[in-house]
Formats: sequence, C-alpha cells, structure tokens
Amino acid sequence: MIVEDNHQERNRVHIMAILVLTALCMGAILENAILDWEFWVPPLIVVGVIAMWWMHITQYADIRYRENYYLIMALIVAFYLGVHANNFFGIYVISTIAMGVAALLGRRGFLRIILAEYFLIMAVQIVLLVNSGIFSYAIIDILRIGLHLFSAVFICIMLRRMMERSLEKDDEIERLKGRREDYLHDMEDFLVNISHELRTPLNVINGMTDLILRKEDRKDIVSIRNAGIRIAGQIEDIQDYSEIQRNDIRLENERYMITSVVNDILINYKSMDIKKNLEFIVDLDPGVPSAMKGDIRKIRKIILHLLDNAFKFTVEGGVYLRIAALKKEYGVNLIIEVTDTGIGMTKKDVESVQKGVYQANKKRTRSTGGIGLGLSIVYGLVRCMDGFVRIESEKNKGTTIRVSIYQEVVDPAPCLGIKTVRFINVIFFDTSESLTTPAVVEMYRNMARNLAAGLRVNLYLASSIDEVKKMLATNKVTHVFMGYREYRDNKSYIRLLSREKVTIAVLKDKDSPDIHEENIFTVDKPVYGLQVAQIINGDINEIKKTYTGDYKKPVLDGIKALVVDDEQMNLVVARGLFGEYNMIVDTAESGMEAIEKFSRNEYDVIFMDHMMPIMDGVEAMKRIREIAEREDKKVKIVALTANAVSGAKEMFLGEGFDGFIAKPVNLVDFERVMGQVLTSSKTNRKGGIR
Repeated sequence: MIVEDNHQERNRVHIMAILVLTALCMGAILENAILDWEFWVPPLIVVGVIAMWWMHITQYADIRYRENYYLIMALIVAFYLGVHANNFFGIYVISTIAMGVAALLGRRGFLRIILAEYFLIMAVQIVLLVNSGIFSYAIIDILRIGLHLFSAVFICIMLRRMMERSLEKDDEIERLKGRREDYLHDMEDFLVNISHELRTPLNVINGMTDLILRKEDRKDIVSIRNAGIRIAGQIEDIQDYSEIQRNDIRLENERYMITSVVNDILINYKSMDIKKNLEFIVDLDPGVPSAMKGDIRKIRKIILHLLDNAFKFTVEGGVYLRIAALKKEYGVNLIIEVTDTGIGMTKKDVESVQKGVYQANKKRTRSTGGIGLGLSIVYGLVRCMDGFVRIESEKNKGTTIRVSIYQEVVDPAPCLGIKTVRFINVIFFDTSESLTTPAVVEMYRNMARNLAAGLRVNLYLASSIDEVKKMLATNKVTHVFMGYREYRDNKSYIRLLSREKVTIAVLKDKDSPDIHEENIFTVDKPVYGLQVAQIINGDINEIKKTYTGDYKKPVLDGIKALVVDDEQMNLVVARGLFGEYNMIVDTAESGMEAIEKFSRNEYDVIFMDHMMPIMDGVEAMKRIREIAEREDKKVKIVALTANAVSGAKEMFLGEGFDGFIAKPVNLVDFERVMGQVLTSSKTNRKGGIR
C-alpha cells in the first residue's frame, strides 16, 4: 500500500514537471515564430515534447532515465533561447523555471548544471551585446546584471537547502516506516502467540464439555461450551481484523460444494443465541454451480458475520439469507444477500461500517453483545477477494447487505435438482397469522418462488384452507408445504389429503412436536432447497440428516492415530474426542517422543501440534517423513494446532502436511479433513501400538 502511494505521488510530480516544461517549450516555439528564428527548430521541440509525454504515459525505462531526459530537454531549450540576441533578461526567468523543475524532481546535481548554463548564456548575451555595440556601461544596468546573477545563485542555494531538508524528512519517514514494519512484525508474532495461548485452553474447555455432553445432557455444561465457542469466535475476529488492517490477509483456494457451506451454516445456527420469535429463511438458488473453487473458510465467515449482525439487531420479524450466482466468462459471481427486519442503519452508520469499527449501541448498558468488528471484517475479507459489498438500509425498517465474490466453477451442474420427470405441482400454504410480520410472509413466498423457478416445478401460493381446496379441485397437486399452525388448525382435512397420495411437509419450530402420520413429514426450521428437493425426490430418510446431529459419522473404526502435543489436557481431549469414532489413539508429549514412537509403531495418521519446545511440529514432521521413506512406511500427518492465523493452512500444507485442523477442534472440520486424507490413499494397518 505504501509503495503504491509513493508511486502515485511520484507520477503526480512528473506530470507537474512535464506540464511546466511543455509550457516552456510552447513559449520557445512562439518566440521563434514571432522573431523569425530558425524554421527547423520548432518541429524538433515538438518531437521532444511528444517524446516526453510518451515516455511518461508508457513508463518507458526507469524513473531516473525519464527525469534525465526531461531536464536535458529543459537545458537544450534554455540554451537555444539564450544564444539569440535580445533575450538578455528572459533567460533568467527560463533558467529559474528549469531549476524549479530540477528541485521538484529532487535532482540536486542538475541545479549546478542549470546555474552553470545560466552563467554561460549570460556571458554569451554580454558578448553579443558588446559586439553589436548596444551594450550599456551605465551603472544601473551593471547593477541589474549583478542582481540577476546574485538572485540566480541565491535561488539555487535555497532550492538545494530545501531539497536537503526534504531528504532529511524522507530519511526520517523511512526510519519510521522501518519501525512500523518492525512493529507490524512484532504484532504478527504477538498475535500468533496470543492466539496459540488462548486457543489451547479453549480447546480443552470446548473439548471437555463436548465429552461430558455426549454422556449426559446438562444445561450448565451447555452454557460453558457456548461461552467457550463465543470467546473462540471473538479471538478469531480480533485476529482477522488485525490482519485486514495490516493488509496481510492470505486467501486459500480449494474446491467446495455450496450445499456443504449452507449445511455448516445451519449447523452453526443451532448454537447461535437467537430470539425464539425470529424466523430464519434460507433461499439457495438451485442454479448455483454444485462445485466451485475459492476460500471456503472466509466465505463461511462472511455469511456467519452477516447473519450474526442481522439476528443481533432484529427484535421482531426475521432474517432472510439468499445465495445465488451470476454467470460470467471467468466463472460466476457468488451473490450472498442477507435481509433483516431489524433496527436498520443511517447513512452515517453505513459510512462507519466502510471505514472501520461499527457497533449500533456503544453504551455500557447495550442489549447486544459482540465487539463490533463483524461488518468491518466482512468488508475487509470481501475487498481481499476482489468482491464488493452493497448496503441498503433504513432506520427502524431493516437492512439488506449484498456481497458479490468471484468464484471459479469446478462443476457447473446445478447444486439442486429433482430426479422425477413427472409433473410436480406444489402448494405453499401459509396464513399471515402464523408469521410475525408481513415482511416475513413475503420472505417465505420469495423463497418458494425462487426455488420453484429453479427446480422447474409448478407453485401455487395459498393463504387460506379454502384456497388450498380450490387449487386441489382444479390441479393435480403432488405436494403441499405448510407451517405447523396451518396443520394444527386443519388437522382432519390434512390427514384426509395425505391418504390421497399427496405428500404433506410440515415446517415446524423445535418446540413443536413431530407428526407421526402416513405421508406427512415434519421438517425442522429453517428449511432450505436441499430438503425441499429431497421431499420431492422421495428421499425422506435423508431429510433429518441435512443439518441435525442425526447423521452418519464417518467410519474411522480401527484407524491408528498418534496425537502429538506438549499440553497434557489437549491429549486427554483428543483421546476422548477421537475415541468416539472408535479410533485407536496413542499420544506423545514432544516431537522427539513422536519420532521414537513412530520408529517402533505403525500409524495411519499423526496429529501434530506446531509450537512445542525443543523441536517444533514442522521439524518433527519432516524427520518422520524421512523415517517413513527409509522404512517404506505410509502415514498421513495432519497439523492440529492453535496457530490459525490467515494463511496458516497453506503454510502447513506447503511444508508437507497432508491436512490442517485448527484448535479448538471443530468436529465438522475434523471429519472433513479425515475424509480427505484417508481417501487419498489406502490406510496402512500393518501393526499395532507398542
């Protein structure tokens, strides 16, 4: 950023110098025409001026070469004007202008050359006047000549002193820049260390609470776990914000599926502190490419920050998340749009978001939490990804934030689709009484319209049971989607309808009971396109697995793992968490111990901490690789570390690790990484642990 600013400033100085020299050259051409001097000189001056502008526009050669050309051009024009008679005092003006240009460009050496040329030209002028017999020996004329010579010397000396002071200031600025770079480097080291030191105990807290909750359901333990998750998120926010301020964000580029991103968002939604009366509507355009390439972690962060901000400042109504894609020649622009019915923002608030930290309520008694970095982080991350953010907001009426990010397309097939070729007619039945505000009603209907258009099914909107009956009488309806209240108020009719082979899907809150009726299925809110497609396709068993805990864990039975960490409690947590997957877990408290154990045993995967005393994780990994190559062993090594600054994953993968998991351990990330590293090659199961 600093280098770019210096380059722009230098360009502005060059343009100013060229403009002055162009005016000087045009004056010389005009004087040549008026006094009828050599006819062949003006074309040469014009060519010189054109060359001067061409060199600047094309940035020909280096800066010093171009500056030399500009100043030599000034010397030639000044000399040309000075060797003609009747230009005795005009040459003083021309020479001082040339010295000013030299000072502007910071070329002290040329000041002396221009001054020497001025004295030479003055001598030529005096000789020409003496030879022509018109030189005046009057004392006043001699004093004038002396005054001109003295002032030229004085101007040259003053310009040199000004340039020297400017250079001293530049040197001071460079020293300050060096200190700033040192400070930023120290700050980066501090962030790495503080992140490691804070994430390590959080990993223990979150891991131990997860282990307890797997055995018993306790509200106090849930509160501790949620507090740990919140602190971990705030640490990550501070880290992200600091990296954005230092312009040190590093992007990762990996293949991902948009449906997986949405699933992760919905899983996270369950742990968010959201008011019970708020609706959450997820509108995923089926036309979004099923697989793309980009920084999935930062995209997930952007969505989570937008949702967190929307829910935080919304008291009544709901939040609407829309994800779509605009096809471009280079891929797609991924569109992420979050609309809420919250308190809204003023124009001044929006400007604050763009500039830095923004928090709607800064009072000590504020009702909302957070450290006020969410939207600033969104802006910073989107800018780093060459995208843009647009905010539309009105005080007390809500906010819409629209993000657009370029993504490379890996698989252009639609992310959602239906298998059947038969006609699908769907009724979306909702009464305005069942939803809190008209805005939420419109959000649900927009989601239904967009989904129906993307899946190419016929959609009918009904706001009363009478409208449903009329539609059923005139159309062959295959599916009816409704809220729990609509089902409860018309239970007998809906049951009768389900027996007529019409599939009924009831969207319910977590507090509403499940419905156990033939051809009637309950789907927990928030519902989104994947579940709708599963219902239409008849994949009923898959519906519950979309974002609940009711999913099939990856098969890791018998996988032999070595966990390396210098913190004893981290090893306890790892042993407990990985043991839930029926893995055979061994532990080591240092890099040296890990090497010794690997020499004696066979492991399928090694989880390696980074920052350990005596020997860090990178060196330990490289030594294990050497042993594996020498003894023909196959092993996958995954970095399991609290060093999670931006670009950490790419750094560890570049060093030779097969995967990366940040602490505190997120089980979704753990399962994804295990699926990647263990399917890339056959696991090695030759022996056990000794």
